[in-house]
Amino acid sequence: MITQEMIIADIIAQHPATLPVFRQYNLDCCECQIADLETLGHGAGVHKVDIEQLLVSLNDVLKK
Repeated sequence: MITQEMIIADIIAQHPATLPVFRQYNLDCCECQIADLETLGHGAGVHKVDIEQLLVSLNDVLKK
């Protein structure tokens, strides 16, 4: 399960299928240098993305 406390780069490394979701929300995290340090919750806040909806979308990918 992906949580808002997780580091973005770790999510992408462990679950590469989430990349399209990040792109869907206009989060180019795989190209961002801060992704190695930034939590998902912080990144969503900075980019004004609804964290709850992002979490649902990311975790839906894990169910497939």
